[in-house]
Amino acid sequence: MKTAIGGLALALALGFAAAAAAQDTPRPGGTITVALNADIRSTDPGINRDGNTDTVLQHVVESLVGYRNDLTVGPALAESWAVSDGGRTYDFKIRQGALFHNGKPVTSAEVKWSWDRRWADAAWSCRRIFDGTTGLKVDAVETPDAQTIRFRLAAPNALFLAQLANFQCFASGTISPDSLNPDGSWNTPIGTGPYTLAAWKRGEAVTLQKFAGYKPLSEPGSGYAGARIAYADTIRFQIVPDPSTAEAALAAGQVDLLPSLAPSQIDEVKANGGTVETASGLGWSAILVQTSDPLLSDLRMRLALAHAIDIKQIAQAQTYGLAEANPSGVAKASAFFDDGFLAWPDYDPAKAQALLQEAGYKGQPITIQTNKRYDGMYNNALLVQAMLAAVGIDARLEVLDWATQLDNYTAGKFQLQSFSYSARLDPSLMYGILVGSKADTPTSQWDDPQAAALLAQSVQTDDPVARKAVLHQLHALMAQQVPTLGLYYDVVVDASGPKLRGYHPWAGGKPILWGTWKAE
Repeated sequence: MKTAIGGLALALALGFAAAAAAQDTPRPGGTITVALNADIRSTDPGINRDGNTDTVLQHVVESLVGYRNDLTVGPALAESWAVSDGGRTYDFKIRQGALFHNGKPVTSAEVKWSWDRRWADAAWSCRRIFDGTTGLKVDAVETPDAQTIRFRLAAPNALFLAQLANFQCFASGTISPDSLNPDGSWNTPIGTGPYTLAAWKRGEAVTLQKFAGYKPLSEPGSGYAGARIAYADTIRFQIVPDPSTAEAALAAGQVDLLPSLAPSQIDEVKANGGTVETASGLGWSAILVQTSDPLLSDLRMRLALAHAIDIKQIAQAQTYGLAEANPSGVAKASAFFDDGFLAWPDYDPAKAQALLQEAGYKGQPITIQTNKRYDGMYNNALLVQAMLAAVGIDARLEVLDWATQLDNYTAGKFQLQSFSYSARLDPSLMYGILVGSKADTPTSQWDDPQAAALLAQSVQTDDPVARKAVLHQLHALMAQQVPTLGLYYDVVVDASGPKLRGYHPWAGGKPILWGTWKAE
């Protein structure tokens, strides 16, 4: 009897082990449904974009290089590259067997065509990154042979590869010329990624289909680099603006992945059977300050704001203690971070009131623009409004729809704006978004020649010790001038249903669906 019972126990154990192993074995086929809190803005990569647009199109269009999970840069559409001419010339070899979604082979001609088209488009906000405005200048893009694309730089720059991997810009994102209509207008992205764009029903869903002709790299997938192996036949990005509705859809099995949860949702999602994973994030929440505004151009007013706002309290409340306050462009997840980047004007309401009096503040209203699509932005605005009111500032909320707020950001039309920057995977990239000429680029928050010089210096060497020293100088100057009010870096919080396998969040913050599959 003992033998029989022992044999039964062993059989059960082996059965459970086999079942667990089967769950961990990638299963081809099926549909993965991802909830997005808002529709995408367009299907033209890098043009008329936002975070959700980037998330979707990264599955369709590949750049030459991409960020790995550890934030180093690795191969994507390019399988390798060589640097010569003292760091001024980069030769990229296109991945063997790479095809466009229409079945045509990828050559250097299409890579150059994609670059030239984006370069000539006034709507491409990232041109300033490569035209010398921020120090990096691409002098020429050449095609020495069908498999080689060559970039010639005006001078060596430590951020060139990082900027090519920048997933907001799609600088080297390659599409077929067949993506355009015969008259040259935009039609649909014919890319090289593991998924094709099958349908976009505005306001409802974006549907992607597995591309059978995709030839992955031999390097294992990591972040946006390496092999992008698609298991699911279909990826459906379902537009679900209401967080409660999205939670209910996850609990009911109608949605497999609910990305970008607010920390306040964690307990309820877990209680309803969802699996929650977190990662240190790189998305930076901030209160933007229009330094060209007649009132806020006075440094004393900006310092008063800094002393009036308790960023530690805001970070604690908004992240439920998962992240610390951070006023700098250097995230805690960065290898450059140390506590010196937390230095900032102390929370001191009395000092804020003294500065207001010194500046001759007479109770003029100050408007904080925000929106209700993103709870974090709205709640940050509420907390800041209360803190400013406590020192005698007439702070008023202007609640806009997200598209209007984004348009105002692009045009620089605000006094204060509650905002969140998408992940930049190198600190100089984050400062590069802040620093610049407002006349040339209204999205620039920090128009100062000394800041521009330090930013340029930060990318002239790839020595990490030297770069960190310059980044410290940049942050110290920002604490003196207060061109913006950094609050905290978001924690990446993603929830998955019981059938989703192989999924993990990463510092880049954007869901990656290749490498994931559905269990039966």
